[in-house]
Amino acid sequence: MAIPNLSGEQMRTVLKSLEQALYSHEQWAEALYGALICRLEPDQRDVSSEAHRLCRFGQWYYTSGIAELGHHPGFLEIGLEHERMHQHAADLLRASMNGLTIPIHAYERFGTALKRLRLEFETLEYEIHEALVNLDPLTGTPNRAGMLTKLREEREQVSRGMHNCAVVMMDLDLFKTVNDQYGHRVGDRVLSEFSYYVMAQLRPYDKVFRYGGEEFLICLPDTDLETGWVIIERLREGLAALLFDADGGRQFQVTASFGITLLDPRVLVERSIDRADKALYAAKGKGRNCVVTWDVSMDIWPVKSENPD
Repeated sequence: MAIPNLSGEQMRTVLKSLEQALYSHEQWAEALYGALICRLEPDQRDVSSEAHRLCRFGQWYYTSGIAELGHHPGFLEIGLEHERMHQHAADLLRASMNGLTIPIHAYERFGTALKRLRLEFETLEYEIHEALVNLDPLTGTPNRAGMLTKLREEREQVSRGMHNCAVVMMDLDLFKTVNDQYGHRVGDRVLSEFSYYVMAQLRPYDKVFRYGGEEFLICLPDTDLETGWVIIERLREGLAALLFDADGGRQFQVTASFGITLLDPRVLVERSIDRADKALYAAKGKGRNCVVTWDVSMDIWPVKSENPD
């Protein structure tokens, strides 16, 4: 599953939280076994109907965790398994408190829920590790390594009639001038801040990939052309308003051009990328700093050999 648009630092923070959660629950499980075997008085929080919210992991999960990973299916599944595990644990503790023999099926339900929770933890940790490996070190966006995989997954959804998906090519305008006038250090900072802004403005399930140089590909699942155009036009306006600092207290602005098309299930994803690229080329030709939608007449154009910047 795709990781939402988080920076590398945010992903590392989430990883640390997940690792701490797994460690805390291992300790909690040991204390639970001790309470059951030795018939100790349990922590009253563990027999509460809100036990899943009161433990250390639950406190993180329902606050900052939801904000960071709330749209990730694996994260949602962790919440369900975590709540289910605490419910089964509470049943065991109540039976023990009342001096009852714990049925084997009740203990097995708890054990199964705990194993599933561990599996969900480990799977999400693995996915975040993989996402970190594939991050572009300068911009913090995913690099091209996972781009085609993501688009092919979306193409399959489109082919099943489940939703539309818009594909957008974005390119910073006259970026060579920025490097020539202000230096590559400032140019790198512009790329980094541009990328951060784009990721912050997109929806959690949208993805932005560094395509190469100052060019990026944006994937907008569950989006038709009209909606996609509105999203990207709003993004274009916001980017054009950003101020960047150069040496000597100087400030400057940088614009971007965009080409947008729908992911077509009848052709290879590479063809859809090419269509968005041709629309981007048309946006450059119209004077830059605009959004152009691909149309079939653009297919007669030759493949561009050089980006006009």
